[in-house]
Amino acid sequence: MGFVVLIPARLASTRLPDKPLADIAGKPMVVRVAERARLSSATRVVVATDSTAITRACADHGIDTVSTRADHPSGSDRLAEACEALGLADNEIVVNVQGDEPLIEPSLIDAVAALLAARAQASMSTAAHAIDSAAEFANPNVVKVVTDAQGLALYFSRAPIAWWRDGFASGIDILPDPKPLRHIGIYAYRVAFLREFPRLPQSPLEVTEALEQLRALWHGHRIAVHIAASAPGPGVDTAGDLERVRALFARGLA
Repeated sequence: MGFVVLIPARLASTRLPDKPLADIAGKPMVVRVAERARLSSATRVVVATDSTAITRACADHGIDTVSTRADHPSGSDRLAEACEALGLADNEIVVNVQGDEPLIEPSLIDAVAALLAARAQASMSTAAHAIDSAAEFANPNVVKVVTDAQGLALYFSRAPIAWWRDGFASGIDILPDPKPLRHIGIYAYRVAFLREFPRLPQSPLEVTEALEQLRALWHGHRIAVHIAASAPGPGVDTAGDLERVRALFARGLA
């Protein structure tokens, strides 16, 4: 099974300006992400960007790029344009690796791609891991997912799900059994679906939850979920996150 990794990267981050170019042990973060992705089984790793600065930084380190428009409303729109520019066939699989995940596990990339290849009924695949903390379960910034018996997503939410009947009686200080699942923001797509997805109307649930994957479920598409044994390495959303990742690289733990 072959697949392509696409890494969308743009400079317009409000919390951490020029985030893809942030230095991590002598290399830009987007380059670190691409290097991790190259350790997977992907046949090709490409950064999709609207920034000439990102294109130059990638070229300096031998990373392929494809230029995309600056006005895309979402990352999936950017990936759809990249698929067209790269001439990818409808039956190919693309894995979307976020450009702020310099500690992404190559094995997780492989697992998400392999799951989609094995599930003909699914248009997408993603990943999750068990939540160990009641605080995380209650945190709206931690996206939760519930699945059916076949491991296909039923719903994603910022609310604590699944919720037990008497949960409000004791407050969110314990976890239900089985443990709830935290969504991991990595996706594999069939290219035909990725071309269709940006044209689908937004769903009311997507708007309410601010979760783009709910558009796929709303329109009847299935999302297969790989359950990882543990949480992934930390991503970079803030300056504090960046310092933590830099410290891991400095200690040789990344």
